Amino acid sequence: MTPSICRRDNGVEAVATAFRGRAADGPAMEVTMTHKLFRLTVKIAENQRGLLRRDGRFERLLAPGRHVLFDPSNRLSVDIVAIVNGEMSVDQLAVFEKSHPAFVAEHLKVVRTGPGEVAIVSLDGQPRHFLAPMTTRAFWTCITQVESELIDIKAVLKVEPRLLDKLDLARSPSVALAIVEAHELGLLFVDGVLVEELAPGRHAFWQVGRTVKITKVDLRPQPVEITAQEILTRDRIALRVTLTAFHRVTDARKLVAATNDLTTTLYRLVQFAVREAIATRALDDILAARAAIDAEIKTFVRERIGAFGVEVTEIGIKDVILPGEVRELLNKVVEAERVAKANLIRRQEETAATRSLLNTAKLMEDNPLLVRLKELEALEKLVEKVGRIELHAGQGAGLEALLQGLFKLGNKPAVIEAERAG
Repeated sequence: MTPSICRRDNGVEAVATAFRGRAADGPAMEVTMTHKLFRLTVKIAENQRGLLRRDGRFERLLAPGRHVLFDPSNRLSVDIVAIVNGEMSVDQLAVFEKSHPAFVAEHLKVVRTGPGEVAIVSLDGQPRHFLAPMTTRAFWTCITQVESELIDIKAVLKVEPRLLDKLDLARSPSVALAIVEAHELGLLFVDGVLVEELAPGRHAFWQVGRTVKITKVDLRPQPVEITAQEILTRDRIALRVTLTAFHRVTDARKLVAATNDLTTTLYRLVQFAVREAIATRALDDILAARAAIDAEIKTFVRERIGAFGVEVTEIGIKDVILPGEVRELLNKVVEAERVAKANLIRRQEETAATRSLLNTAKLMEDNPLLVRLKELEALEKLVEKVGRIELHAGQGAGLEALLQGLFKLGNKPAVIEAERAG
C-alpha cells in the first residue's frame, strides 16, 4: 500500500484524500488531511498509524485520532500506513534501522533468514507467511501479535509433520513433497545418492542447498504387451509373434541402479528370447509345441531380468500370425484332414451297419417266426402312411379265412389252429 502525503502549496488551502482502500482485516475507509491557517489536520483510524516527517525526515509516530499540527512553513508531511497484519518495506526498514533503531524495536518485528534457514511467521497465532532463505520481512506489532519460528534446514532433512499442517508448503520451492501410495515404494535421493526407502504416506524434505528427488516404484504386477515381431523360422517362413508378459518389482534399489526404463528393458529381453526360440524351429514344431516355447522364453527372460530386481511371473505367446499364402495352404491341409476323417468315420459306420445286417440275416434264416415279425413291422410302418385299407377274403370266405391268411406261418395256421387244438 502506498503512503500518502498532504502538503499546502503557496499558502493555499489543500484538502487531499490521503488513503482510500481496504485494510488487511477491515472494511473500506477514507482518511482526510487538511492544511488551513498554518495548521495540518490529520485523522487516523484505529487500524492505522501516521509517520510524521519534517522536511522528509521522520520525527514520530502518530496514534489513532485527530491531530492538529502547527506548520507555518509547510514542512510537515504524514505517511498513513495500515498496521493490521501489515508490513514495512525492506528499503524503508533499512533506513529506520540505522536512524531510529529504538522505533523499530518498539513497533516492528523483524524476521531474517540466513543462507540455510527458513522461517514461519504467525500473526495472532495463525501461520501466515513462509520465509525462504536470505529473506527479510518487517511486521507491525502495534495491534497484531507477531511470532516467528526459525528453522535451520542445513542440519535437518525431513520436514516435521506439524510444519506441513501449518502452511501449504507444497508450492514452496524450498520443499520437496511426495505422497507414496499403498502399492508403491518411495526412494529418496539427495544429491544423486540413494538415502532412504519411503513407506506409504506423505513425505516432505527441505531442498535448500541440496537436490532432493523422490522416485516412486509400483510394486503391483504389471503387464507388458510385446507387439508383432517378424521372425524367420528354420524352414524359412516369416512369422509374426505377439506375446504378453507380467512382471513385478522385488528389489527397488536394484531396479533404479540398473535401469531407468524397466518396460523397454523387458521388451528387448523378450524380443531376444522369442528370436532364439522361433529361429531354431520349423513351422510345424512351433505350432505343435507352443507350451514348450513359452517355457523356454520364460526361462531365458527370468535368468537375465533377475539382476534388475524384477520377477517375471507369467509370459506366453498370444498370437502366431502366418503369411497369407502359408495360411491358405494350412487351411487346405486342415480341410483335407477333416474330409479324410469324415470319410473314415462314414466307412466305419457303413461296415458296422453291414455287419449288423449280416447278423440279422443269420438269425432270420434259422427262425421263421422272426421273419414273420419283420414282415409285420414293415406292414405296420406301411399302414401308418395309408388312410384307408380294403381287405378281400374271396368269394364264400368270411372273416375267419381272412385272419387265417394273415397269420399263417408256413403251412400251419398260427392263431386259429391253436384255438381249435385247444
